[in-house]
Formats: sequence, structure tokens, C-alpha cells
Amino acid sequence: MTVAYVNRIGTATPRNDVHAAFVDFAQRRLAGSRSEKLFRRMADRGQIEHRWSSLSPVSDQPADFVDAEGFYRLGRFPSTADRMARYERDAPGLAAEAVTRLGLGSEAGSITHLIVVSCTGFSAPGLDFELIRRFGLSTSVERTLVGFMGCYAAINGLKLARHVVRSDPSAKVLVVCVELCTLHLKDTGAIEEMLSFFVFGDGCAAALVSADPVGISLDGFHAAMAPDTADRITWTIRDDGFDMFLSGRVPAEIATALRTSSGKILSGRRVGDVDLWAVHPGGRSVLDAVEEGLELPTGALAVSRSVLRENGNMSSATILFVLAEIMRAASAGQSGCAMAFGPGLVAETMSFSVAS
Repeated sequence: MTVAYVNRIGTATPRNDVHAAFVDFAQRRLAGSRSEKLFRRMADRGQIEHRWSSLSPVSDQPADFVDAEGFYRLGRFPSTADRMARYERDAPGLAAEAVTRLGLGSEAGSITHLIVVSCTGFSAPGLDFELIRRFGLSTSVERTLVGFMGCYAAINGLKLARHVVRSDPSAKVLVVCVELCTLHLKDTGAIEEMLSFFVFGDGCAAALVSADPVGISLDGFHAAMAPDTADRITWTIRDDGFDMFLSGRVPAEIATALRTSSGKILSGRRVGDVDLWAVHPGGRSVLDAVEEGLELPTGALAVSRSVLRENGNMSSATILFVLAEIMRAASAGQSGCAMAFGPGLVAETMSFSVAS
């Protein structure tokens, strides 16, 4: 049976660090309420220092502006149509930057399949057509969109790429995950929504998957659905953007799901048999829950925590940022487990090995 490999990963974020500006905005909105101290305490414990956005932070602008351009203006937040127009404008450039960092060169002409993953915007003709144009991909490249699946969608994109390579060993699959999460800020004073917005940033990651034995092998996948938890994470489209809901019970549900499904997730291995852990950093409490549920050793999630600290949660792209960092330092023969969480509540997991 043909083995599929992630040969390399390229990543990109916008230039604007908006984390501090958002914390200031949230505290202004909550000022004087009973929630202000709670938000400040949770922000201090969040282990996020930077988040990046296609929007510029406020600098000497009117107090009712959230960003420098006035895209978000208190009392006049954009419609879904306005947000999608901004996505259509900004997403292609960010995606192109990540693909450029793959260094495809003349290899671009040999790409046979293009899988675009996103849950923060839609347009047609979309990113797939723009990437074909910018990088000179074949106009007959097979295109697939993995859309609106949330934070675990990159695992599904890699799973699909693996199926392609196993069915056609000559295939070269380009997987591009692009998310502009900061386009979906809401004009709200609800503490639950503020804490959800606190973790999300923009980013893109691109991966080349083929049968060439370089990088990490995609050894197997397993989806673990926690029963009776469909309402814990939801992602819905409304007139004023996309609505994200994250229940405070998510970390506990993740820990429980991992305890009951660890045997299948690890393909019969023990935790001690796994050298590398690539866990989607949905937030500090999510990483803490994974450590608890699987009883991981201290430091096992150091890379995931580093990505969270430097980028926040970039939805589907985030797990590829983690894998990119792991691949840079990994040694031949090491085994790994990757996982990400999203609506359902589902843990999408992947076992992998570092190529010799």
C-alpha cells in the first residue's frame, strides 16, 4: 500500500498584531460590569501574547473605532456581505504567501490536486482559481473545498490528500488552509462571546502531500465524537457575520472523550510510545484538558503552547503551524499523534511518523 507523506509546510500570518488592541476594546465594552474583572483574569491566564489580523489596530482614531480603518465601528459593525467582501479581498494574498513559502518553483506545474480548507469565508470563483493563476498550476488540477468544518478541518484535508495519494501514487496534492477569523468580531458586551473572540487570529498554512518519502508519513486517522455534545461548539452564519459559540464545558468534554477513546486514537499504542504531540491549541484550557485526559508528560505540548502564544487560535490552519514547528526539530523514526477539535463535539486525530 502506498504511503502518503506531508513533505513540507509553509505558513503565513498578516502583519498586524491586534491582540493588545482587542483586550483594550473588550475591557472598554465591559467597563463597570461584573464581567470586567472576570475577563481581565481570564485574559491574564490565556497564555496568548500575539494574534494577527488583516485589519490594522486602532492608532489615534475615534474612540468608537475598533480598528484603524473603521471596519468595526461601535454601533455600525459590518454585515455578512461586507465581511465576505473583505475575505475575498484579503484571503488570496495570505494564501499566496503561505504557498510561496513552500518553495514549489517548477514543482508547481506537477501539482495534480488542490484542496482548499476554510470556514471563515466563501466566494466563487474562489481561492482555488486564484492559486491556479498565481502559481501557474495546471488548469486541469482537481479541486476540492473543505468548508465550514471548523478547527479540525485541516485534519480532514490531510485525510483526503492521503486517500488521493494512496489511490494514485504519482499524485502531488497541495492543501491550503486559510482563515480570517478576525472578520467575525461581534458588537457585544456578553462575556462569553468576548472570551471566544479573545483566542482567534488570522493565518494560513499550505502543505505538500505526495508519495515521496520525505517529511512525515500519514499513518492513520480516527474521529472521536463525544456523545450528546452537539451544542458545545457551534458555528452559524447570521446577517451580521458568523456566530461562534464555545461552551465553557468544552475542555471537560474533551478530557472525557480522550480518556474513553485513547486506545483507538493511539492505534493501540500507549502514551509513552508517542514521541511527538501536535495538538490544536484551541485555548490554554483545551491544552490543559488534553494533558489531563491523556495523562501526558510535562512539556509534551510545548510546541502547541508556543503556537498559541505567538498566534492564538487560527482555526483550521493552526494544527499545520504546530506540525511545521515539530517537523523542523523532529528526528527520523519518531512517532507522533496530531489532533484538533471542533463542532460536534469531535476530536479529529492523526497518527504520523518522521521519515527516515
